[in-house]
Amino acid sequence: MHFQEWLRSLRTSAGLKGSESEDLWSLLPSLPLSSFSLSSLSLSPSSLLGLGALASLTAYWLVTRPRPMRPPCDLQAQSVAVNGDPSCRRSALLKDDSLLEFYYDDTKTAYDMFQRGLRISGSGPCLGFRKPGQPYQWISYAEVAEQAQVLGSGLLAKGCQPNPQQFVGIFAQNRPEWIISELACYTYSMAVVPLYDTLGLEAMVHILNLGEEKPPPQPQDLAVVCFTSGTTGIMICSDVSLLIVVCLCVNPKLRPFLPQVSMFCHGARVGFYQGDISLLMDDIKTLKPTFFPVVPRLLNRIYDKILGSVTSPLRRALLHYAVRRKQAELSSGVVRNNSLWDKLVFNRIQASLGGNLRFALTASAPISPTVLSFLRATLGCLIFEGYGQTECTAGCTFSMPGDWSAGHVGAPLPCAMVKLVDIPDMKYYANNGEGEICIRGPSVFRGYLRDPERTAEALDSDGWLHSGDVGQWLPNGTLRIIDRKKHIFKLSQGEYIAPEKIENVLMRCVPVLQVFVHGDSLQSYLIGIVVPDPEVFVDWAKEQGFVGSYEELCQNPDVKKAVLEDMKAVGKEAGLKSFEQVKDLYLHPETFSVANGLLTPTLKSRRADIRRAFQEQISSMYSKTGI
Repeated sequence: MHFQEWLRSLRTSAGLKGSESEDLWSLLPSLPLSSFSLSSLSLSPSSLLGLGALASLTAYWLVTRPRPMRPPCDLQAQSVAVNGDPSCRRSALLKDDSLLEFYYDDTKTAYDMFQRGLRISGSGPCLGFRKPGQPYQWISYAEVAEQAQVLGSGLLAKGCQPNPQQFVGIFAQNRPEWIISELACYTYSMAVVPLYDTLGLEAMVHILNLGEEKPPPQPQDLAVVCFTSGTTGIMICSDVSLLIVVCLCVNPKLRPFLPQVSMFCHGARVGFYQGDISLLMDDIKTLKPTFFPVVPRLLNRIYDKILGSVTSPLRRALLHYAVRRKQAELSSGVVRNNSLWDKLVFNRIQASLGGNLRFALTASAPISPTVLSFLRATLGCLIFEGYGQTECTAGCTFSMPGDWSAGHVGAPLPCAMVKLVDIPDMKYYANNGEGEICIRGPSVFRGYLRDPERTAEALDSDGWLHSGDVGQWLPNGTLRIIDRKKHIFKLSQGEYIAPEKIENVLMRCVPVLQVFVHGDSLQSYLIGIVVPDPEVFVDWAKEQGFVGSYEELCQNPDVKKAVLEDMKAVGKEAGLKSFEQVKDLYLHPETFSVANGLLTPTLKSRRADIRRAFQEQISSMYSKTGI
């Protein structure tokens, strides 16, 4: 038998494709194969047996070796210019400039979405909950449908009208009853008004004062009157059409600890946490979710905790080497959790999130490329990054499967066009591929309820939603968030400052948990309010030569100086200009939270409230000389 024939028979028996058998050729030394045959070798039976075993192992490796995920489009051209305008782009997944409205023809409303899930799941588990120390209990799709119908009928009996102008408020924590109440409204064409349980009396009264007394729904009917948490203290209300709420995801389990109104948890098997954020990790271990929508802040905490738990130089070196090996696989498109490094190094990390994660989605704020690449390697799952806001039904861009590079938020989704417009004051111009991010498409909201002024500020006459964020088109058609138009201010020397951009950089400092950057047009420099991370601050200070309790360290001026130096180093590494560096800071021992009124329910800073709360410290820092 000639060697070529032997390889062909091996390829056939192993089920190898042509390209895979070519890989086998490359493993072999150069031989005069035209004259080579097995009969020409004087080999003992044991040698021939060994050669056969080697060939079998080689064939097995070729068949079972990890393969890169095939991307759905050319990763070097993930978006396409619209009408030849490079500043306005759409998804490369579309055939033309017609945007996607419905993924399924039979799923055009949130009501349709649930009915489809009911059919596909075969009345499988829908909503899960647990009590402390107990396993998850599941309510089936059929049970949810029945309870929603009963509740909806009860609302009609109480005088509610089956009409999209009938607003029904839902005031509750994330729990199964929230979804059932929402579905009850959709079943009878009523509009939902989600109310955070942490809104506070003033905001609650404001929302309720907008209310007034007023059959399956139509795609254009009002579905949700969504009050975003804002950061000015005034609640903003969005009309969201039914046709843009539809996002079906049947198989994965979700883990919603974000407010339900964040719009991510519609149409899937959903497990709810116990309501106590300190028990979240225990809930995750118990539920073993396959899909995890998560804010960057939590990913940062996971990253810091992993690095903080590895104290031995040898173990730290092994961790970083294993991460580099996994990142090398990522760069070739391979994502897996069954490699040697996963079994030896990363298994405990993956088990802490249930050990069953298939993919995660992060959005709502920028995430460090270092953190994203590290966690993609250690967690061994797909981690996508998206960008959007409530006014465009959460998402308008999404990283492409197969593209595991970091530092961007992906290409436009098929339901949205994204364009950049000039911001002359900040020297951003669309001709240079930079500018304010604007979104248009069926996913964009109608406007703010009974507030034409605010609506006109957000939506222009052509239907473009102005986001207030500054983006940059990358050569491969993906979008990078580079700045923020909102909340900008000038220093006394005329330099524009985007505090949120600076805060996102400084959050990467090891001892820093939260930071608020403040500036004044009458002052020439920035100051900061910093909340140290209680889990690492004491140990970090000890490494710097300082000993004391958490509160004592916050009051130590030398510790403050060390934190400031660390922040400057991180800022310099990230490319912050000298006037963007914080020159003085105040260490505050209590975290910003929803409970103390310094964070919104979506964990964004209430800038005006923080400024008022720390006015004394701000004035004190600016009264100093020689800074």
